[in-house]
Amino acid sequence: MQTPHLTTRARLGLTLIAGGAVANIYYNQPLLALLVSEFGARAAVWVPTACLIGYGLGILGLVPLGDSLPRRSLIMGQLAALSLALLLAGASPDLSALALASLLIGFLASAAQQAVPFAAELAPDASRGRIVGQVMTGLLTGILLARTVSGLFGAQFGWRAVFFAASGVAIAMAGIAAATLPRTPRTKPLRYRALMLSILYLVRTQPTLRTATLSQALLFASFNAFWATLALLVEAPPFDLTAAGAGLFGVIGVAGALVAPMSGRFTDRRGARPVVVAGSLCVVAAFAVLWIWGGTSLVGVGVGVLLVDIGLNGALIANQTRAYALVPGARGRINTVLFTAMFVFGAFGAYAGSRAFLAAGWPGVCAVGAVLSGLAFLVAVLDRPRPPAT
Repeated sequence: MQTPHLTTRARLGLTLIAGGAVANIYYNQPLLALLVSEFGARAAVWVPTACLIGYGLGILGLVPLGDSLPRRSLIMGQLAALSLALLLAGASPDLSALALASLLIGFLASAAQQAVPFAAELAPDASRGRIVGQVMTGLLTGILLARTVSGLFGAQFGWRAVFFAASGVAIAMAGIAAATLPRTPRTKPLRYRALMLSILYLVRTQPTLRTATLSQALLFASFNAFWATLALLVEAPPFDLTAAGAGLFGVIGVAGALVAPMSGRFTDRRGARPVVVAGSLCVVAAFAVLWIWGGTSLVGVGVGVLLVDIGLNGALIANQTRAYALVPGARGRINTVLFTAMFVFGAFGAYAGSRAFLAAGWPGVCAVGAVLSGLAFLVAVLDRPRPPAT
């Protein structure tokens, strides 16, 4: 059985699955005030933390299986199980049950990270960047709109209704996967231990993977330093926005997500390095704007949001495209390396940004973001094509 081509139907299915699955790890964030009122202040810490930890564990423990087992079946199974985990969250009687359900939600929502390497596997070499960019547009839009949709829905119907509705969406996505995704030829499955050890081998032997991962992880750290503290800025004087108003900045970020297909097309034609350099420079410029105008002007904040998202997303598509081209049979494990590092650095960025805000206010956040994105720019500028190690 030959590897099938990526049809328009399958590409649309993967785009919807990527965005719909990843949204589940962000639904809880606008609901934290409601959760705190029911379960106490600890809910604001344990629920989002458990969800993000679960997602990281899913990237590390489940995504590599796509290189050994049929991705279509893995995606369908994860989405069906995700629906059950969301039901458990909606029916949680106490914080412990909700935190456990949140851990499972994050773990199973890593189906989003099965969709992207699946698209890269099916795409022709000449258009892989464009295809990855299109699917990543769905994923990034899911991240950015999840907070807005959840906040509005939760305000009207309560936090439990958000999880019950999301459970139905997960089942619908499993149906989309069954209807649109092709069956791929079976390969000889690797033992799980060998599969995981091979990730270390990829890191050791692929210098391009190391460079792509480092530059993108630094950009993601700066991104999280910004987003972890944005609500603290705009909900305080002189802006005094509500939580719903703060969440609407995610809508601006959607415009940044639309750069992903353009980045992919440019990468296909000119290579990844100039895109990563330009994206990193765009994020550096964003923190300059935020430093000068962000503390006094909502327009300045909006411009900063747009530049951060354009720079991050453009560089991400280029780094993914060049990483996926390295070892065709290992795209799931390559995805694991890239996104595990991103989430580790992202957690550090969120911590550093929060500490900087408490110590020095908004200029401190901008300084942290500028340093991290500046380091990413240096990594990209100094990068030179190198052959893989043997």
